Amino acid sequence: MSRNLAYNSRYALNAICPYFTMFPLEFPFKLLKKHKQSRPIVLDPFCGRGTTIYAAREMGFSSWGIDSSPIAVAIAKAKLATTRKEHVITLAEKLVAKEPKEIPQTAFFSNAYARETLKQLCALREGLMRLELETDTSILLRAAILGCLHGPLNKNIVNAAYFSNQMPRTFSTKPDYSVQYWKRKELFAPKVNVINVLDRKLSRILGLDTESVGKSMQIICADSRTKATYNKLPEDISLIITSPPYYGMRTYIQDQWLRLWFLGGPEDLYYTNGEQIAHNGQETFIKDLASVWENINKRSTSNDLHLYVRFGSIPSIKSDPKKILISSLEEAGGWDLISVRNASTAHAGNRQAEQMTRNSEAAVEYDFHAVRSC
Repeated sequence: MSRNLAYNSRYALNAICPYFTMFPLEFPFKLLKKHKQSRPIVLDPFCGRGTTIYAAREMGFSSWGIDSSPIAVAIAKAKLATTRKEHVITLAEKLVAKEPKEIPQTAFFSNAYARETLKQLCALREGLMRLELETDTSILLRAAILGCLHGPLNKNIVNAAYFSNQMPRTFSTKPDYSVQYWKRKELFAPKVNVINVLDRKLSRILGLDTESVGKSMQIICADSRTKATYNKLPEDISLIITSPPYYGMRTYIQDQWLRLWFLGGPEDLYYTNGEQIAHNGQETFIKDLASVWENINKRSTSNDLHLYVRFGSIPSIKSDPKKILISSLEEAGGWDLISVRNASTAHAGNRQAEQMTRNSEAAVEYDFHAVRSC
């Protein structure tokens, strides 16, 4: 198997929207291949942009995902959508044709997007929010827009892959910092047509019309710590592949504030953690993780329940990821730890390094394997 699946055009759907914290596609593929004979029902309780979900689709397995972030859920749902590029573009053209009611007038938006581009984005935003019926076509369109919403400037506007002035692809920089950066560097928003950018992006994604084993409703926007969330899941889930947020990562919401705006959020950065695992102490964090493992154990009726977790630490936060994860399993009860291995492919701390981004060291990551206790 290729060691660089992220750059394989066959898997372009998985890269429809870059996300700041994402494990490589190789990770779930390897585990799904290991369990393919049992035809598992797969769950990722911290599904993020849906890499596990996409890998399960590629292997022909049914999968379910849970995430408290509406941005993550919007992206992950696209991994189970089935439609045609022409249908997505037709819907986009229909929505863009309507005059938007509101266009942000802040310094950030005025400098982030060309006037006509911003107008088109606002029309798409309002149009998608107005839809009474969600379809695979609207799901794909929303995810594609989120993926093009911000990113690096192209030297040739004809090949523009993003709508914005210079920004990272994976997270949204703060408004004031962005404006100062653009003015200091004398950078200007590209005058791009959103339909053309979307058409180029979708043209690179093969197999959009390939039937998926699952449906988009199998991605649930909810708190995985809450027992009631699991009532929506089938009882025969047998394989969990996931990567919880690392202890101390408190900025998931803030780092995605611009994508949150497109989904209907405020037009400025606001500070809230929402329904996230608590990071105000390791004991609380461990208890929150434990509640997830306990909920899964109680919901699943499988006689062969496997849990695989990739978990690590942030270099700037003093913590022991092995101790935290093992303690959470002990706190939950009902799990036997089979193995702990260093994730040799881990480079989460620096894989997002790009222009106009923060400096970061590589994170230390481990892969854990546990099974339900006999």
